[in-house]
Amino acid sequence: MVQKAKILLVDDRPENLLALEAILSALDQTLVRASSGEEALKALLTDDFAVILLDVQMPGMDGFETAAHIKRRERTRDIPIIFLTAINHGPHHTFRGYAAGAVDYISKPFDPWVLRAKVSVFVELYMKNCQLREQAALLRLQLEGGGKSDVGASKEPAGLLAELSARLAAVEEQAEALSKQLDDESADAAAVATAAHLERKLTGLRRALDALEPGTGSGAPSLPSQN
Repeated sequence: MVQKAKILLVDDRPENLLALEAILSALDQTLVRASSGEEALKALLTDDFAVILLDVQMPGMDGFETAAHIKRRERTRDIPIIFLTAINHGPHHTFRGYAAGAVDYISKPFDPWVLRAKVSVFVELYMKNCQLREQAALLRLQLEGGGKSDVGASKEPAGLLAELSARLAAVEEQAEALSKQLDDESADAAAVATAAHLERKLTGLRRALDALEPGTGSGAPSLPSQN
């Protein structure tokens, strides 16, 4: 069963949260509400999120301050943030949003189709990264069990390698299709950069798998970084 990605919706107005849920429900992911910046930061302490939709105008801790706290935490600093605002104060206001670490800045009222498409890109990138981490974990298990001398061990690693290679090939194919889609749609630079980072990690994992094939040497390959 494929685990759903979590999307954090941050807005102090319940009607705005309800509208966001209606727009994003078609993505069939887990939508998590937060009615303040403080509540959002609390949710980020325990859960992993694919993307954050963050309202700028909130009482107390506003969106910019909330984003600054998110970007200072090692656990959360790489989560994409999409700012939503009902007020357009001009280029300076927009620049402040990007300077706070946002990957996009959308003024209300926004096009529901555009917002859903933007969010879906980051959800898909998040899912691909989760798949990559799973493949790396399986590979580590293989490396840890490679030194065992029990009878029959030579057959089991070979079968695991074949399964890993097949799974990785499926992820590689999906990542390539996603990169082409981003190019065709002239997507946000942040999304394109994230996709490229994912492809680099896939390449490193493929090289590590290839190094485990018979006849490629006895040294254990280093695994790609998961950062």
